[in-house]
Amino acid sequence: MSENPHVRPEPHVSDFNVPVVEEFRANGGRVGGMSEGGDLLLLTTVGARSGREHTTPLGYVRVGDRLLVVGSAGGSDRHPAWYHNILAHPVAAVELGTGEFSAVAVPAEGAERNRLFDEIVRRVPGYGDYQAGTDRMLPVVALERAYVESAEVANLADKLVEVHTWLRGQLGHVRTEVEAHLAERASRADADGPPPLGINLQLRQHCLAFCESLHFHHTSEEFMFPRLGEREPHLEQTLDRLREEHRVVERLRGGLEALIADLARADPALLREELERMTTELEAHLDYEEAELFPALAAVPFPPAAPA
Repeated sequence: MSENPHVRPEPHVSDFNVPVVEEFRANGGRVGGMSEGGDLLLLTTVGARSGREHTTPLGYVRVGDRLLVVGSAGGSDRHPAWYHNILAHPVAAVELGTGEFSAVAVPAEGAERNRLFDEIVRRVPGYGDYQAGTDRMLPVVALERAYVESAEVANLADKLVEVHTWLRGQLGHVRTEVEAHLAERASRADADGPPPLGINLQLRQHCLAFCESLHFHHTSEEFMFPRLGEREPHLEQTLDRLREEHRVVERLRGGLEALIADLARADPALLREELERMTTELEAHLDYEEAELFPALAAVPFPPAAPA
């Protein structure tokens, strides 16, 4: 029997942070004690090694329209665990006040990181003290809202459109960043300069976020297909074709991840070719899925009604 990808163990919270997390959730994001009066959020990440979710309270600073957190770890010489987690799995859950949303965690690099850190220290001087106490450069991470849910969703067909729209947009975003990265790399090569810095992590994080979200979406669909097939027997051939297309897209996803993992040595022509293949295959897959499944999914309310 397939395992429901939506049923997960409760995220782990360290013993030290349990009372902070409980107070945060009980009081709409407000806490007392050492954090009283500060801007606090809860960040839930997926463990880089364990694959288990972990929830961590973090201070945050807004600079312009960017929501930023710092990997200070109290001035420790090691990066905090949550930072290693977002490098492996960029999509995280953010609880802010009484709201919650999905975010792509993108570390800033180079001059941009320094500019943001200086502004953070101007507002919260304690981060400067943490930096002064270690040779480690404290990471500055932007939490970019990944997915804006629509109030218009009333059924599974609407939800599918919402998810597909995000996937299409995110892939377009990745393609734009790849071209910017390759152009910068070419200009540095012509000038005999160092390899490009500043877009590497941004591109990597967005690409991994797209790939992980696509994998989760298809896994969720595979869980749904047997029940849909029972309700709509005439869709049997359609569902078989979609499963096969999932396998094709999954292979392309793996190839794209492998190329992005070593951007400095990735062959530009091959990278462009793989992105074009992914775009062509995914667009055709999404178009076919929408055309064939919408009538059936439009009859399924979303979110599902709670059991009586």
